Amino acid sequence: MAFFTGLCLIVAVAACERGQPSAPPAAPSPSAERPAPGDHRLTLKHNGLDRAYLLHAPAGYDPSRSPALVIALHFFPGTGSAMRELTGLDVKADKDNVLVAYPDGQGGGFNALICCGKTDDVDFLNALTDHLVQTWRVDPARVFLTGISNGADMSFRAAVESTGRFAAIGVVSGGYIGPMTTPDNYIPKSPVSVITFIGSQDRNDSVFEAGMRTWQQRLRCKPSPKASGVPGVTRTMARCADGSEVSIYTIASMGHSWPGATTGQFAAPTAGLSATDLMWEFFAAHPRKATP
Repeated sequence: MAFFTGLCLIVAVAACERGQPSAPPAAPSPSAERPAPGDHRLTLKHNGLDRAYLLHAPAGYDPSRSPALVIALHFFPGTGSAMRELTGLDVKADKDNVLVAYPDGQGGGFNALICCGKTDDVDFLNALTDHLVQTWRVDPARVFLTGISNGADMSFRAAVESTGRFAAIGVVSGGYIGPMTTPDNYIPKSPVSVITFIGSQDRNDSVFEAGMRTWQQRLRCKPSPKASGVPGVTRTMARCADGSEVSIYTIASMGHSWPGATTGQFAAPTAGLSATDLMWEFFAAHPRKATP
């Protein structure tokens, strides 16, 4: 399918379950930023800090075509390099002319809903998005976030607090959780669609599921079961009053992992489905919607 034609809950979950991150942080680019195909190690000055990120631009990158953008957020402790290894997003991007950015969190994590640090990562993601829209000519209506664990929680926080930036988020082994989500008005001010993957063997699965029920209640979504086509996997789809959609996959045999990944931390190659494939299709079908 063409991509478009026209937490860590408890720090110990990600830190201790599989060991330390597998790759060092991205190094700053030694030269001026020049939009072009290839893999780029870049930095963005934000709040006095040089924020490092990897940027993958496919061989077919053409700024005149206004490519879509996926920003992928790692677990804690982790790096953009480790997230790149885990997800396999570069392969999808190469087929569909999409940019993928892999930022490094400060101190190995992002300041998400309950963890980690005090950096203003919502504003950083806004600034990174704006920079890539301006410099790399990304289509602002097709900017998406994905993440696992701490990065998944960060995706929810950014979806709520970054009005009009992100069209949809892909959440793996993370959730809409913690004291920040207690107020009923802690919801997106413009439509943000969600696809999420929850492992029933994850110690936090009940918390993640409760968070999705709250999200759907607040946005007045109408969920209905759908066939997943995979034994041991349940799927629920919902249309919400603001025009967004929610797709939830619950995987009976999986723990705190990325379903379908074959390499890297938190890989779950026998989960029966690929989070990368399914969220890619979901993103393709959910460009940013105007507020109704």
